[in-house]
This record gives sequence, C-alpha cells and structure tokens, in this order.
Amino acid sequence: MDPRIWSKLPRDVVEHILLLLPLKTLLNLRPTCKAFTSLLFSPSFISKHSSSSSPFSSFLLLSHPQFPHHFLLYDSNLSSWRNISLSLPFSSSFTLISSSGGLFCFFDPSSSSFLVCNLFVKSFKIIEFPTRSLSLSLVTFVTTPFGYNIVFLCSESASKRVFLYDSNALSWQRFDGFDGVLSDSYHQKGTLFDGGLYFTTPEPFSLVRFDLGSGKWERLVGGLPEELIFVRLVSDGDGKLYLLGGVGNNGISRSIKLWEMGGERDWVEVQSLPEILCRKFVSVCYHNYEHVYCFWHQGLICLCCYTWPEILYYNVLRRTWHWLPKCPYLPLKCSCGFKWFSFVPKLYASV
Repeated sequence: MDPRIWSKLPRDVVEHILLLLPLKTLLNLRPTCKAFTSLLFSPSFISKHSSSSSPFSSFLLLSHPQFPHHFLLYDSNLSSWRNISLSLPFSSSFTLISSSGGLFCFFDPSSSSFLVCNLFVKSFKIIEFPTRSLSLSLVTFVTTPFGYNIVFLCSESASKRVFLYDSNALSWQRFDGFDGVLSDSYHQKGTLFDGGLYFTTPEPFSLVRFDLGSGKWERLVGGLPEELIFVRLVSDGDGKLYLLGGVGNNGISRSIKLWEMGGERDWVEVQSLPEILCRKFVSVCYHNYEHVYCFWHQGLICLCCYTWPEILYYNVLRRTWHWLPKCPYLPLKCSCGFKWFSFVPKLYASV
C-alpha cells in the first residue's frame, strides 16, 4: 500500500474500481479525502455510474405511524431484514408519504409543506404548498428522467383542483380536477404510465388519465374485466401497465387476478392467484378492500394491506406468487397503519 505506487494508479482504473463498490462504501469514502469527493462527483464518474447497472441493493421499506422516523428495510437482493432509525435534518412533524427514483417525499400537514430528500447524500428541499385552506385527498410523487413531480388532488372552495409541482420549473401549476370520484382507496396513488397518471374510479369501474404535460383529464374508453370487486393499477416503468383485481360478487372476492394492458387497450389475463394464497389475503383484509394498495418493485408486483404487516408479491419473470415473511423486528403491539414503499438508492438523485 505504498502511496508512491498507489498514487500513480490511472484515474480511469480508480473509477472502474469505485463503480463496483456498494453505496455504503462510496459514502464512507467521501470524508476520507478531498480527492475521493472530487472524483465521486466529477462529470466523468457520474456519467459512468448513471449508465452502469447499479450494484446497490434495493429495499422494501416498511413504516408505521407509531414510529414515524424508524424504518424496517427488507433487502430484496440479500433476502434479509435491516432495522434502522434515521436522524432526519428536519421537524418530526414530517411524515413519509412516497418514495421514487432514490428520493423520499415527506409531508407536514401543520405547515402544508412537502420535503423531498436524498437521505444518503443528505440533500433536501422544502416545498411550500401555495395555500393552506385545503382538504387532502390524493398525493402522488413521481420521478422522471428530467426531475420529479408532486401531484396533489384536493378540494378548494367547494371545487376540485389539481396542483402540480415541477422540479425543473420550481413552481406549482393549478388545473381543474376530475369531474367525478377517484379511487375507493386513499392508500393507492396515481400510477405513472405513458406520460400521465392513471387512476381508477369506484363502481362502475373505469380508468381515467391525467396528462402531466397538458394538465387535462381523459376517461379511457374500453371495458374492464367483469365481476370486479376491487381494482388496482401498477406500472413497471418500462412500458407495461398492469391491472390487479378481485373477482367475485356481493362485495366478496372469490379470486384475485392480474391482467396486462394490450396494444388495443384491452386487458389480457396474465395470472390468477393460487387459491390458498387468495384465502389468506382475503382473510387479512376482511373484505375491506379500500385498505388494499399495490406498487412495483424491481420486477415484483407487490400487493399490500394497510392493516397487515406482510406483502404478497408476484415475480413477473418467474410467474410465481409468494408471501414475504413477517419482519422479525416489528413490535408486537403494532396494529393497522402499515405502509410499504419501494426504495432503490441512487447516489445522484437530485432534489
């Protein structure tokens, strides 16, 4: 380790070595010397790191309102649990509401402000909402190749409004809300697909789309599968939109199925949940489907219930269903309030 030898190591070789290191090691290198900090944030390294397949682990993150800044992480690469408590650089009144593209989005109802942060590099931005006289309905936080958007659906002076924050413009825009009712689950957010956010309506079920560019609403023409009891949407972020729903009658799901949107905006059945797994899921949500939500995580379609601490997931590549084991670190007295997020760390996710 003679510095007279290692100091002559070509820069491109050093960059290649650093590209292979996990995120935690990269972050630990930053305070060791100015040379590492300069290299990690140089345009050359950022370009190579962004275009390479990330060596970082991805996580399923579980939060609970009883422990607002205490999180349970399931490492989906190593199939192991981690128990962490974050020291956040802001008021404890902020509550985690979403995660996307390596960023967390928090909301503080007392100040009507959002906080977007990359906790790994300790960068954050507080975004104040333009008005405080509002009734919170649906908040969706999504990242795009060019930044991120916060889409806030609310009631304002007896009328419906959509407020959209664009991280590039650093400003809010206001649009008319959808002339109808959206989603029977306040846990389910809008699904980003094809430049817009997709939502479902209560029975009779239909799909509506909010265009992020124009701010216009569109009700999609085309029938959904029959005998649906509840419906949820999820996108893989790579050109596919899925619909997951319960099939049955009299408000009771007899089976749970997964469909994929075809080229003609028709729905092609992909899989049906095995009966034994279906019985367990239906029993844990007590046919109260407004507490059911789903999301995409690294090739998995995750189906969750606000009142239950486990995840039922579908592996798209293997075409198999599984229950994620209950977290061993979860306090025994926790009841409803379980909220899962997909988190894939990104060193250069900018706020």
